[in-house]
Amino acid sequence: MANGFYKVPAPKNEPILSYAPGTKERALLKKELEEFRAKKADIPMYIGGEEIRTGKTISISPPHDHKHTLGHFHEGDKSHVEQAIASAMAAKELWANLSWESRAGIFLKAADLIAGPYRHKINAVTMLGQSKNAFQAEIDASCESIDFLRFNAHFMTEIYRDQPDSSAGVWNRMEYRPLEGFIFALTPFNFTAIGVNLPTSAAMMGNTIVWKPAYTQIYSANLVMQILKEAGLPDGVINMIYTDGPTTGNVIFNHKDFGGIHFTGSTKVFQTIWKTIGENIFKYKSYPRIVGETGGKDFIMVHKSADAKAVSTAISRGAFEYQGQKCSAASRCYIPSNLWDDVKKYLIEDLKSMKMGPTEDFGNFINAVIDEKSFDKITGYIDQAKANPQNEIIAGGKYDKSKGYFIEPTVVVTKDPSSVTMCEEIFGPVVTIYVYHAENYEQTLELVDQTSPYALTGSIISKDRYAIEMATKKLTNAAGNFYINDKPTGAVVAQQPFGGARGSGTNDKAGAKMNLLRWTSMRTIKETFVSPTDYRYPFLDKE
Repeated sequence: MANGFYKVPAPKNEPILSYAPGTKERALLKKELEEFRAKKADIPMYIGGEEIRTGKTISISPPHDHKHTLGHFHEGDKSHVEQAIASAMAAKELWANLSWESRAGIFLKAADLIAGPYRHKINAVTMLGQSKNAFQAEIDASCESIDFLRFNAHFMTEIYRDQPDSSAGVWNRMEYRPLEGFIFALTPFNFTAIGVNLPTSAAMMGNTIVWKPAYTQIYSANLVMQILKEAGLPDGVINMIYTDGPTTGNVIFNHKDFGGIHFTGSTKVFQTIWKTIGENIFKYKSYPRIVGETGGKDFIMVHKSADAKAVSTAISRGAFEYQGQKCSAASRCYIPSNLWDDVKKYLIEDLKSMKMGPTEDFGNFINAVIDEKSFDKITGYIDQAKANPQNEIIAGGKYDKSKGYFIEPTVVVTKDPSSVTMCEEIFGPVVTIYVYHAENYEQTLELVDQTSPYALTGSIISKDRYAIEMATKKLTNAAGNFYINDKPTGAVVAQQPFGGARGSGTNDKAGAKMNLLRWTSMRTIKETFVSPTDYRYPFLDKE
């Protein structure tokens, strides 16, 4: 075959469409929403080249309209987990030996399919299945998915290009192998792009995958699989199953060929997985790679020099976009006493202007939380906050699940910086504010650092550069993504690689080259051109 040192097309972050009134994209998206609502999807599992329909179906409904049925998916059992592993292992040799440029070509084509004919489709299924408004769906399902695929192909070439030095008479090379065994990708409901990235980043490096999306993500995950198949992904490279967690884990983590896990989800689940892997470590051919992004209790820290309007906007967007169902959503805020009255006024004004309802109405900023379980958990926190005499609910606090799982954006002001809603991850449209004395800035920074076991995202808002630098240094370990004069959300692939430490994960930075490095095993090759023929070294010679 012909050879060359190939360059993939230079990646650029996908431009975000506005969906403003009168735009072409708005009309096209509304058309797709109507079409998807009008039909009932029959969603199979994808194992090897087969579409598996078990007959044991679970219905899918929009979180904002749970009486409407979008379709159903076919739930599997232990046998399907085993079948998916067998399929991944059977596909491994051919896929691993495929030229890297051919692998890259598949995922680059998938990116162009999302950017082109599937853009409004993938946005529509995300809006309906995960209750995201048009803009949130655009930045997630379209733009971030495209960015992951294009930049990861670029990162792959940079990794392969990284080669060791050689000395005279020697040629040293570095070979980048896929991991032994299969990779397990476990993805959450809240970002379609995570469902794109977690299986494909590992697959791009030559690995084969068993992918289990959250049940509340299956509606969009199904379309992702269809796009990958259309892009030319060979059978068995990514196998998608819908099986319950304990059943899946019992098979996966006891299998000798388990090679690694790419995970986004709760801290508790991830810790359980890590413990299980540790207990089973003797069973595996190699030490598995464990990559996970988990929970967060993300903060906004405000200095007395800050602009009050900028602070309120950071809270409004950071806490309530996508109903606070982002790992990076602002959940606790520290406001100096000199700014509080103005921040409070602007924040309440913002919240009064926010409309809540279904995603199909583009005038709604707030939509539904993902399901009844989440609704009950979040409202439990709200009720608990209401019962605490140290707290005051200054906005929101109401909720209703009669038609959809709707919770008003809720602002809790507390006198206790260690109260439950300041410390525990809620994952919903609830933010808690602690007003500190404006002169106690440094002490409050210590409080921010020590309050939560998480360290995912956080921000400092200030006009004082000394205050900014102090926060940046004192909060070094409090956030893996740190924002200056902005909300703590909205990481962009290749611009702000995403991940946190402490209880928030392994900080392997999705959207960066280092994440792809986790899915390869390097082999060093040394070639000596003229081999020595005498064991003796010069120091052995006589004087």
